[in-house]
Amino acid sequence: MKSVCVYCGARTGNADIYRAQAAALGAALVNNNTALVYGGGNVGLMGIVADEVMQRGGMVTGVIPDSLLAREVGHDGLTKLHVVKSMHERKALMADLSDGFIAMPGGFGTLDELFEILTWAQLGFHNKPVGLLNTAGYFDHLLQFIDHAANEGFIGEEHRRMFCVASDPAQLLQQMQAMQSQTNTEDLPDNANAHDLR
Repeated sequence: MKSVCVYCGARTGNADIYRAQAAALGAALVNNNTALVYGGGNVGLMGIVADEVMQRGGMVTGVIPDSLLAREVGHDGLTKLHVVKSMHERKALMADLSDGFIAMPGGFGTLDELFEILTWAQLGFHNKPVGLLNTAGYFDHLLQFIDHAANEGFIGEEHRRMFCVASDPAQLLQQMQAMQSQTNTEDLPDNANAHDLR
């Protein structure tokens, strides 16, 4: 994965571990030679991830609507900042610029972005890996709900396995790389196999 889109909060949360894990994710991205794509703000967890990547010499691309540029305090120290007209344009461009997606702890906006990108995958609009950074069990109840929805017949078994979950940023990136490799292999013609990719 050359670039990963990170969805996360414009707040830092109440516990120090959220801030620490945001910085750890930024470090893991740089160590993995993976560029960051995100919402373009310099506040909350999004600002921490972006600052960590920039401080370590990584590449950061932000995408922010002009109406939120002042409210979310657009980051002026990024490699590149795209200012767009709407949230729809923001999410579409972030998806186009990314090879994978990670949701960190966040609020309604983070959940909206996470479920939209999962829905796009379910509908076959993309086959890029999606991961949840489950810091301090933040997503445990959400995962329980997804299991409940699957058990009740509203989410297929194959769709329940569309994303990776880990509490460690480096492990999550490894899982996503493995998922990407598996997807690329499955996309090969019937007479091809992983050995043919060498």
